[in-house]
Amino acid sequence: MSSESLVDPERLGKWLQDVTVPGDGPIESITPLPGGAQNLLFTLRRTDGTELVLRRPGRHLRDDTASAFLRESQVLTALADTPVPHPHLYASCSDDTVIGAPFSILEKIDGFTPRGPLPGSYGTDPGWRRALAFDMVAGAAKLAAVDPDAVGLSDLSRTGGWLERQVPRYLKMLESYRASPGYREAESPLVGVVAEWLDAHRPPTSPVGIVHGDLQFANVMFHHHFPALAAIVDWEMASLGDPLLDVAWILTAWREEGDPPGSEPQLQPWDGMPSRAELVAHYAELTGRDVSHFR
Repeated sequence: MSSESLVDPERLGKWLQDVTVPGDGPIESITPLPGGAQNLLFTLRRTDGTELVLRRPGRHLRDDTASAFLRESQVLTALADTPVPHPHLYASCSDDTVIGAPFSILEKIDGFTPRGPLPGSYGTDPGWRRALAFDMVAGAAKLAAVDPDAVGLSDLSRTGGWLERQVPRYLKMLESYRASPGYREAESPLVGVVAEWLDAHRPPTSPVGIVHGDLQFANVMFHHHFPALAAIVDWEMASLGDPLLDVAWILTAWREEGDPPGSEPQLQPWDGMPSRAELVAHYAELTGRDVSHFR
């Protein structure tokens, strides 16, 4: 699957002439970037050396593809003047006649996504790994501090009954996945048990905020040369609801002594990482939110 078949450089170049994005001159090269799952990323290099990132869905478009990109564009525009680390959105296009799909043009972040073997001092210094963990939670705290009304996101999604809708929503999504060949064979037999437990132990909703909705290692980038969060990426699942979900989402990837057998840590090495309790306490200190329902 070539870059040219997914991003027509001539049509894209003409479109860029009518929007305000950094750099000058035609597109010199289009290079695929690793890391995209449902969506694809490309580095665009203009003749003056400016590099930008183009984000577009894969070859097979879903019915809600355009709305997902519009949602992400709305959120990134609203976050532009906030302390939340994110890639700057320069322009977006919902017209699929330009390159065959909706797309956005984003700032290229100088950083890396922490998956697998950690590079540089992250891999050799436990202090850097602890800083990575705490700063990821600090990113969630900065997002939770943003007033949706103040940044024009009051209409991002429904807020009433947000927690009550979560389990039925994901069970419905799961049911659609079950139509895929081989999916049921890999599904845990405890899905129903967990769903019932979550409904029975649902906590009260805390003050409404902006929820990223998929805050995990795959959707963050860290600076190479100092241990700090560079950007939270992939905002198409953002909504208004209980920001504590973002902390919970981070904790699903956590591992510590005494855990039951399961998957290996997503980062290596893992030693020196803080505990779940330390991360929850750090979030509470930064936000003042009630975290008493975390176990």
